[in-house]
Amino acid sequence: MSPISWPAPAKLNLFLHITGRRADGYHSLQTLFQFLDLGDALQFTPRNDGRICRINTIEGVAEQDDLTIRAAQLLQRHTGVSQGADIRINKILPQGGGLGGGSSDAATTLTALNCIWGTGLSRPELAQLGLQLGADVPVFVLGHSAWAEGIGEVLSDIDLPEPWYVVIHPGVHVSTAALFAAPELTRDARPITIRDYLAGRACNVFESLVKARYPEVAQALEWLSRQSGRQARMTGSGSCIFVALDSEQQAKTLAQAVAHPSVAQPWQSFYARGVNRSPLISVADALVATISG
Repeated sequence: MSPISWPAPAKLNLFLHITGRRADGYHSLQTLFQFLDLGDALQFTPRNDGRICRINTIEGVAEQDDLTIRAAQLLQRHTGVSQGADIRINKILPQGGGLGGGSSDAATTLTALNCIWGTGLSRPELAQLGLQLGADVPVFVLGHSAWAEGIGEVLSDIDLPEPWYVVIHPGVHVSTAALFAAPELTRDARPITIRDYLAGRACNVFESLVKARYPEVAQALEWLSRQSGRQARMTGSGSCIFVALDSEQQAKTLAQAVAHPSVAQPWQSFYARGVNRSPLISVADALVATISG
């Protein structure tokens, strides 16, 4: 049998505020996560020799540095399982784009191998384990749109409208670490409520900083806002930007316009549906039901 294809969906930060800096050096923040029905796809083939191998190359990511490999090794150590796995990654999401690709791949690895190896951890246990790999990993493991606080790991499920999004990658890689170290970064944003967000009193504090340092992002934001007639936003620490639209046809038409010769920019674009329930959870639940049924 061919291995199952496990989705690793993209996420959007619909806003992002930094509300302080903790004694341990991490930043406290508020954000709102929503998934897209598009992302990477991973396949796992169990091994009996305990080795964990990535069987395809990912440009710019050495195997030992890949969060996917680190996630598999972490689960293996934590549970004491003797099995290994060959991992194939169909990489769709751009790196350094703020779509959470590496964290999503790690969460999918934890979820898939927990099923395949039969390690029996609950979803909250996997999320807690995934926090060792990155602050965004838990939301991908838990698989529901969420209001996030703390360093991004204190999550409250929220049901949001599920619009169609157009996403543009302006062709630049933004260093998250460099942005967090920037002296001009706003670190004292006033904590807000969901009501504040719904009233439009929210932004991405990284956006002005990234626009100043990366004119390609500023240009893409201006173009997408003008073409859509709506306010385009940046996700995470960038560099990807997005805008919400009412229909698939609107999103398809706008995404196609990015590739038109008149744009004359090396941008990549796609359109996808915003979803409150991650596609990963649907696959995992279906597999568990098949095994138990």
